[in-house]
Amino acid sequence: MSLNRQNIQPESLHQRKVGGLVLYSHVVSVEAKRLIFISGQLARDKNGGIVGPGDMRAQLRKVLENLSDALESAGASLSDLVRTNTYVTDIDEYFKHVDVRMEFYRHAMPTSTTVEVRRLAQPELMIEIDAIAALA
Repeated sequence: MSLNRQNIQPESLHQRKVGGLVLYSHVVSVEAKRLIFISGQLARDKNGGIVGPGDMRAQLRKVLENLSDALESAGASLSDLVRTNTYVTDIDEYFKHVDVRMEFYRHAMPTSTTVEVRRLAQPELMIEIDAIAALA
């Protein structure tokens, strides 16, 4: 059953764009029967090793792959995301890799908050994303 989802961009609110791409939806309205909460995903492989130390692009890709795998394990996909919180240690470097983000989120833009933090769980980690998905 398809989720009744509406992405809304109020005309009165600024749309953040990088490279001509809108980065997130201001509002996502859903009629859901099931919510899925995903804990903060990091750039770790299955064995706990850090992928791409010092490489935001590699870490972003791995975090999004991990997020996708977590959603899939619950019977959902990235297109079911309605909310993400992203924590980065260098926000300027993060915004250089919007193309990677768009590669994963192209089907449905979730609402999103991105915050620069001093440090994550380990000094080599540069990005963490937690999420909420909704299913019909």
